[in-house]
Amino acid sequence: MPGLESSPAPLAFATRQLHAGARGFDSHGARATPIYLTAGFEFDDLADGESRFADPDTGFSYTRVGNPTAAAAERRIADLEGGVGALLVGSGQAATSTALLTILEAGDHIVAASAIYEGTRELLRSDLGRLGITTDFVDDPRDPAAWEAAIGPDTRALVAESIANPRGGVLDIPVVAEIAHRHGIPLIVDSTLATPYLLRPLELGADIVVHSASKFLSGHGTALGGIIVDAGRFAWDAVPGRFRQIAGETGPDGRTFVERSGERAFLDAARRVAMRFGPSPSPLNAFLLLQGVETLSLRVERQSQTAATLASWLEARPEVASVDYSGLASHPDHDLAERLLPAGRGALFAFTLAGGRAAAEALTTAVRLFTPMTHLGDVRSLVLHPATTTHAHRSDADLELIGVGPGLLRLSVGLEDAADLVADLERGLAAAAATTTAAAVTPVAAPLEAVSA
Repeated sequence: MPGLESSPAPLAFATRQLHAGARGFDSHGARATPIYLTAGFEFDDLADGESRFADPDTGFSYTRVGNPTAAAAERRIADLEGGVGALLVGSGQAATSTALLTILEAGDHIVAASAIYEGTRELLRSDLGRLGITTDFVDDPRDPAAWEAAIGPDTRALVAESIANPRGGVLDIPVVAEIAHRHGIPLIVDSTLATPYLLRPLELGADIVVHSASKFLSGHGTALGGIIVDAGRFAWDAVPGRFRQIAGETGPDGRTFVERSGERAFLDAARRVAMRFGPSPSPLNAFLLLQGVETLSLRVERQSQTAATLASWLEARPEVASVDYSGLASHPDHDLAERLLPAGRGALFAFTLAGGRAAAEALTTAVRLFTPMTHLGDVRSLVLHPATTTHAHRSDADLELIGVGPGLLRLSVGLEDAADLVADLERGLAAAAATTTAAAVTPVAAPLEAVSA
C-alpha cells in the first residue's frame, strides 16, 4: 500500500498525525498499527541474522534494539517534528539521558537554561556530574551574552526547553541555535510542553528535540515513553576530536557513524547507546503513544484555549498574586510567545496565591476536577505544588531565585469544559481565602509564663 511519500501535495499536520509512518509494513494488512509483543524475532538463516545485527534497517532482531510498533511511532513523530528520524525509549528522562550520553564523555561540559524540569536539572547537576560531565546554568535564557559567557572550550551541548516547566518561559530558539552553531555545538531542546503541533524546534534551528511522550503526545496518562528526534543537519565531524562516539570511533567495518550513516549518524549512535543502557519502550506503550498522537492537534488546541481562559480569569482574582502564562501580556516572554507560538501557548501554567502554602494546600484540597498529582499533559486537569514535590530538595534561596514560592501551584489543563474548571477553581480560591482570613484573625497564643501567672 502506498505511503504518504506518494502524496501529490504536502499534507496538513492533522492528516499526518493519523497516517504518517504507519502503513504498508504489516504483512497481514492491519489498518491499526499492530502490537508486536515479542522479545525477539525469528531469523530466516545465519545470513539474515548477520545482516540484521550489522544493520537494524534490514530487519528486527530484538525488541531492546528495535520493534515494529516502536518503529511506527518513531516514523510518525519524526514526520510531525520535521526530523530525519527518531528513537523511542522508555521515558522522557531516558530520552534526555540517551541523547546526552550519545554526545558526551567525561571532561565534557554542558550549558543549560536554569528554567528546566527539575528532574533534568538534577540529571545534569548531580548524575552526569558524578561521571565527570559538568554543567553551567544560564539564569536568563533571553540574554545571548549569558549563553556566550557560559560556553567554554569543553562545551559540547546547549540544553533548554521550548516552554519551561513550571513557569512557562519561552526559549528564543533561533537566537540560542545561532550561538550554539557559531561555537560548533548542537542545541538540544525539550519540547514536551509545546508538542510539534504548537512549535517545531528543528524548523527554528535546533538540532535535536526530546519529548516525554508520557505527556501531551500520548495524552491519556496511561503509559510512559520518551522520544528523540534528529534534524540530521549537524556536522558532527566538523571539528576533529569532538564527538568521538559519532565521528571518531570506528566500528567493525572500519567506519565511523558519520561515514556509515550520514545524516542519521546521531540517531544510529543513540540507538547503540540505548541498546546498551537498556531504556527500551514496551511495544504496548508504543501502541498507546500512537493512539494518543492521532488526536494531538485537537487536544492541544482545546487545552491551550482553556488554559488561556483560566489564566486570564485567575489574573483578575484578588486571591492570586501573579500568574505565569506566556499568553498573558504580563508575562516577560509574551512577545516571544506571540512570535513563536501563534497556534497557542500551551496548556501548562503556574499561579501564585497571596496566602502562601496554607492557601495552596486549601485550594488543592477543595478542588474536585483538578487532580493533585505529579504528571502533566493528561486529558484530565491536574494541579501540583512544586515547592513540596518536584522542587522539595531546593533551598529557600534557590526557590526564591527561580520564582517557585510556597504559594505557587502548577496547573496542567485538560479537556473538561472551561466553565466547569472555572467553577472548580472558584471553589478552591474560596477555600484559600478562608484559610488566609482565619490565619489573620487567630489570636497569638500567650507566652507560657503569662498563662501560668
